[in-house]
Amino acid sequence: MKFLALLLIIFWLGFTPVAQADMCRDRFDGRVCILKLKRSAKNYWEYRAKVSIDGKKQKNIEIYNCRDRTLTRKGKYPIPFKPDSPGELVCKTFQRQMNTYKASKW
Repeated sequence: MKFLALLLIIFWLGFTPVAQADMCRDRFDGRVCILKLKRSAKNYWEYRAKVSIDGKKQKNIEIYNCRDRTLTRKGKYPIPFKPDSPGELVCKTFQRQMNTYKASKW
């Protein structure tokens, strides 16, 4: 009986579904979701992201520059972030994660 219970627990833990966590925020009139996000290896302050606004997915990946607070769309000129824009969401998300480092007292 114990062997069967142990086997059942191992089987159950081995086949648990992977959680799907969407990064979504409600902003004033709509819902903004980050669908795909990749940090630049060369410029650590840049993120390539695909964002959905009110369920409408963007066609192309956009580059969000968190240092200069600009958005670049497919080889065009940088556009400054607007207040409460998807760019603000992308940068604030990673700003919180990056600020967790605490220097040692030595």
